Amino acid sequence: MRILVVNPNSTASMTARIGSAARAVAAPGTEIVATNPPTGPASIEGYYDEALAVPGMLAVIDQHQRESVIAGTVIACFDDVGLDAARSLATAPVVGICEAAMQTAGFLGGRFSVVTTLARSIPALERLAQRYGMAGRCTIRAAGVPVLALEDPASGAVDRVRAEIRRAVEQDGAETIVLGCAGMADLARSLSDEMGLPVVDGVTAAVKLVEGLAALGLRTSKVGGYAPPLPKAR
Repeated sequence: MRILVVNPNSTASMTARIGSAARAVAAPGTEIVATNPPTGPASIEGYYDEALAVPGMLAVIDQHQRESVIAGTVIACFDDVGLDAARSLATAPVVGICEAAMQTAGFLGGRFSVVTTLARSIPALERLAQRYGMAGRCTIRAAGVPVLALEDPASGAVDRVRAEIRRAVEQDGAETIVLGCAGMADLARSLSDEMGLPVVDGVTAAVKLVEGLAALGLRTSKVGGYAPPLPKAR
């Protein structure tokens, strides 16, 4: 099967890291197509960036589903950017990495903490936790790390994420940690080993969920809110 993994920002180096993490967990026979829009914000940090990223992301999804058979799509931004619009457009299931990570964390412990990048992302993630029925089980923390700093080993970004995880365990009683940025996808395994508790990355969790939905032969319902877009002048 072929899974489309879309990074909604325009930073190709981040897309490459996301694609590597996705391929590391994909089942034999699963092809990961990792891509990003050619234009749009270089990183997504807040509501304004989200809005700018959606049109390019939808265009990428539309193009790929016209050109090949896609078993499902992963939206590789923890804000689940444009998720409902993508589900309306796509013919195969679409999974956002925030929803995938939160649901996965729910299987692994009682309370969990999301450790994201900047504090400006916290309100959006709190709304998503409410939407996904997880608000009573999680806290949202920011490590004070710009998204693109995660690509610079000299930035100290990983150390700040590590320190915030420790605070989540000590102060919030977190039993599981969710990494709140697709740019952290390659950190989950090592941080889990170091911290001695489950650390969930949404990219890899979403890939496995798409594989499962495809194996079950399930597709997004087109009855109701996710009905295909109506043809009209644009």
